[in-house]
Amino acid sequence: MTKKEIATGVVHRVPADLRKTLTFDPAVRVVWNGLTPIARNEWICWITSVKKPETRKQHIERTCAELLDGMRRPCCWPGCPHR
Repeated sequence: MTKKEIATGVVHRVPADLRKTLTFDPAVRVVWNGLTPIARNEWICWITSVKKPETRKQHIERTCAELLDGMRRPCCWPGCPHR
């Protein structure tokens, strides 16, 4: 995998808004690519499951912060139903 590649989830592809954030933040991208495909799938589904654009933006920001803090999966969320 090259430095700019962004790994996907098991079921979900990385949405454009998250891909843009990961592309511009190398530290988050390294952590993201180090996750398991199922863990990436959980984050993607958590981000895309919300209805409002402003909430989705908050989920992307929180994803980046929590990944840098060492979290591997979204907290307090039942998980992706699409496995």
